[in-house]
Amino acid sequence: MKNLIIAAAAVFTLFSCKQEEKPKSWQLSQTIITEGVNPIGIAHSAEGIWLSDGDHNRVVLIDENGKVRKTIDSLDRPMHISSENSEVVIPQYGNDQIMRWKEDVVNIMAIEDSLDAPAGVWRRGTEIAIADFYNNRILYSETGQDWISFGKEGKAEGEFYYPTDVQITEDRIWVADAYNNRIQAFDKTGKYLQQMGADQKMNAATGIYVSDMNVFVTDFENDRILVFDHQGVLQQEVSENIAKPTDLILINDKLHVINYRNGKINVFEWKEIVANPDGEHEDHDHHDHDH
Repeated sequence: MKNLIIAAAAVFTLFSCKQEEKPKSWQLSQTIITEGVNPIGIAHSAEGIWLSDGDHNRVVLIDENGKVRKTIDSLDRPMHISSENSEVVIPQYGNDQIMRWKEDVVNIMAIEDSLDAPAGVWRRGTEIAIADFYNNRILYSETGQDWISFGKEGKAEGEFYYPTDVQITEDRIWVADAYNNRIQAFDKTGKYLQQMGADQKMNAATGIYVSDMNVFVTDFENDRILVFDHQGVLQQEVSENIAKPTDLILINDKLHVINYRNGKINVFEWKEIVANPDGEHEDHDHHDHDH
C-alpha cells in the first residue's frame, strides 16, 4: 500500500510539473554594433563570428563586442558564407568564384560547370552546396569533387526564382528560394520533398538556418524573421529591432540575426514569456512549440 501511495505521488508530481510549464518564445537579449560593416552573410567558428561585408568586398571576423579582429579583403561581393573547422567558404557574387580560406591560405574551388553569381554556400564535412543565383539552381557535391545540379527558373515545385542561400543537414538540402518567397527542401539526389512559407506572404526570403527542430528564415523586405518547425508549421514571427535582415545563425543556442540596413547583430534567446502587470504577455509574436 505504501508503495502505491509513493508511486501515485510521483505521477502527480510529474503531471503537476508538466502543467506548470510556461510558454516560451525567441526574445531579444542583446544587440551587437558592427561599425562600418554592412553584413550580408554570417558564419561561426572557434575564432568568433564571421561576416561577409559585400559592400566593402571583404569578410571580417568580429569578437563578442563587434570589433573587427581579422579581415579577408580583395573579394568581389561576398555573400552567404559558411565555416567549419576554421575554414571559411566564401561565394563571390561578382566574379563567380567560390573561395576556401583557412589560416591565410586561399584556394579557389575548381568547378567545371560555370557559376553565375553564386549567392550562398554551405559546407558540412566533405559535402558542399552552392546557391547559383542567376542560373536558378543548386549545385551539390558529397565529396567536393563530383557535382550534381538541380532546379531551373520557375515557380513550380523544385524550381527557383533566384535562390540566395542553402544549407545541408543530415538528410536534406534546404534552399532559400528568395523571390518565390519560400523555403524548399530536397533530398541529396536533388529530389523535391517539401516547401514552406507560401502562406506567410514573405517578400524576399534571403537567408536560412535549419536547427534540429526549426527552420529560421529572414523575410528581408518585411523586416522580420519567421520560425517554422520542420513540417512547415509557423511557430513564431520575430520583428523586434529587425531592419532588412539578410542572414541568421544559432550560436550556443542563441539566435544571431544580422541587419543589412544598420549593421547590427540582434541576439535572441529562447525564454519563458513573462506577463506584464496588466496580465498580458510581453511577447506578442506568435509562438507554439519548443525550438
